[in-house]
Amino acid sequence: MSPSEEPSAAKEHKEPKAPVERTYVVDYLTRVEGEGAFYLRVRGRKVEEARLAIFEPPRFFEALLRGRSFAEVPDIVARICGICPVAYQMSSVRAIENAFAMAPAAEVRRLRRLLYCGEWIESHALHVYLLHAPDFLGYESAVEMARDHREAVERGLRMKRTGNELLAVLGGRAIHPVSVRVGGFTKAPALSALWALRADLARGLEEAVETVRWAARLPMPDFRQEYLCVSLSGDEYPLEWGDAIRIGDDAEIPVEDFEKRFKERQRPYSNALQCLLDGRKPYLVGPAARLNHHASKLHPRAAALLGESGLSLPVSNPFESIRVRALELVHAFAEAIDLVDAYRPPERPYAEPAPREATGCGATEAPRGLLFHRYEIGADGLVKEAKIVPPTSQNQARIEADLRKIALDLTALPHDAATRRCEHLIRNYDPCISCATHFLRLEIDRRPDEGDEGGDDGRGGGAGGVAPGEGRP
Repeated sequence: MSPSEEPSAAKEHKEPKAPVERTYVVDYLTRVEGEGAFYLRVRGRKVEEARLAIFEPPRFFEALLRGRSFAEVPDIVARICGICPVAYQMSSVRAIENAFAMAPAAEVRRLRRLLYCGEWIESHALHVYLLHAPDFLGYESAVEMARDHREAVERGLRMKRTGNELLAVLGGRAIHPVSVRVGGFTKAPALSALWALRADLARGLEEAVETVRWAARLPMPDFRQEYLCVSLSGDEYPLEWGDAIRIGDDAEIPVEDFEKRFKERQRPYSNALQCLLDGRKPYLVGPAARLNHHASKLHPRAAALLGESGLSLPVSNPFESIRVRALELVHAFAEAIDLVDAYRPPERPYAEPAPREATGCGATEAPRGLLFHRYEIGADGLVKEAKIVPPTSQNQARIEADLRKIALDLTALPHDAATRRCEHLIRNYDPCISCATHFLRLEIDRRPDEGDEGGDDGRGGGAGGVAPGEGRP
């Protein structure tokens, strides 16, 4: 049964005469970054349980940052993710510069935006062609898909390589760039180095245009949801910069007020916190949220393709995220070309920061969605407290809500096909599970051995039981 046939089968399904319990389990999700699983149980017409379990061990990045110099932060947080390290670097420098009341020079801002374009290109190309397209075309992997769709896979790999080359020129290397620093860059690229990429970027733009048309022809499940969209907001299509956070159609808050509206909770089955609006509402971050809020700010080359993309606004089908990513690929390539054409090396690649005791917040739009950072820094320039809220932890509750909504249609499908549909739905979000697993707080409940006198002061002795808590590391 092909993906395009499954929705019609679901519509013909009749409610069972007697309650039937079905359970869908995937112990290890494939084609996502990190280790996670899902569990879904349906009894009759009632969804009894739906959960996305993230069981990759927590990495405690926030705790690792305490006591470190603010200057070390961009290099440390880049290690959170090998696919989107720039997003973590840009969010951290924005937060620290805000703490120090620094405003980056216009030339630095343009270089940062160009660097971010490189990350969007390599990440979106990877997801569209290698991680997501196999679901639509009925393949287990991109390797299998390449046997029948070699040209498409090679197109995706070429675009990804161009994004990586742009990251290497600006960041010193493609994986975990080393040139980003508070105040700017350690070194600005030579004009000739960027111009050497101009032809590849131009070819990539045309391949991104073809990607939009190709994605528009993919069989698309009919699955509509009402989404509360959240993204950065500003004068430009949001990447590395935004003046506020937009919530839904008519509300905006300053970035520094993020924690007043967005609350995290611990789920017993997951090693990552879930973030909810006002502590109770799931919401959507990522490509569809950005496009729904800011379609009018797309680069003209991308805006001209909206009619050919197969999309209608607002995007309400999570499976259409592959088409949105294709459109954002066009935007990123086109904007990168404009930035390269206008580039002139700055006189100084960075401004020297003046540390002070302060707290600063920053946010950018990682390929997967809004990424929030907050740092409390002492007068000595050392980090006292750090908080990082990645897109995957923000989308986790939304993924579970989608699983609940799709569950009742699954009963019309063979078990294997229904399970694949659940995996496909999760991969719509391109979850970066490793990014989400540096949050968990472990509380140790120490109890005195039987017969001990005086009890336990919490600093040693006794048997230790380990249980997840509700705070941060």
